[in-house]
Amino acid sequence: MSFTDKLILWLHIAFAIFTIGPIALAISSTPRYIRRRDVAILRYLSRITLGFTAAALLVLVFGIAAGEEDHDLSRPWLTVAMTLFVVAIVLLALIIRDQRRALRALAPADVPLTGGRAASETVVPASADTAPQPEPALATAGAADSGPASTGAGSAEPGAAATAGVAAHVASVEHGRIAAMGGVVNLIWLVILVLMVWRP
Repeated sequence: MSFTDKLILWLHIAFAIFTIGPIALAISSTPRYIRRRDVAILRYLSRITLGFTAAALLVLVFGIAAGEEDHDLSRPWLTVAMTLFVVAIVLLALIIRDQRRALRALAPADVPLTGGRAASETVVPASADTAPQPEPALATAGAADSGPASTGAGSAEPGAAATAGVAAHVASVEHGRIAAMGGVVNLIWLVILVLMVWRP
């Protein structure tokens, strides 16, 4: 084996070690942090999955180059391994999509809640301090006019709760999809490893 052949083989092995391991860890950890609704960690795991999936394509590139040097591309076990690798990359693309969907579902869920509390805390005292005291004759009319406004303010909380419920449902769906596809991807890595070592 020439130096070029050894270099290609070592690059193939190095990229396999340093890319597949982080990918497996990131996609296995994603469902847990969706369940915890930890948006910051989910963003980090999504970046890891995207970056290392792109780098993992070099595993396939150097694997094909090594197979061409050894004239092994016609062997069935190598064809199966390359096909499974392509399937894993497609599943990883779907996982990255679902990670982003879960982020979009969870990230806005916290904003209206905090914004609603801040608004209620600032508006109510301001209106109490600045509003003039009504005369006895106008007190009843003022109370009648404030009825629809109070109803609208009260309906804001159920609306926020409904939005949070929808976001939680979407996140739970993506949680299940990522867990299922992540298990299949990790199983594919294991099968490819067996094929690389066994070489039937």
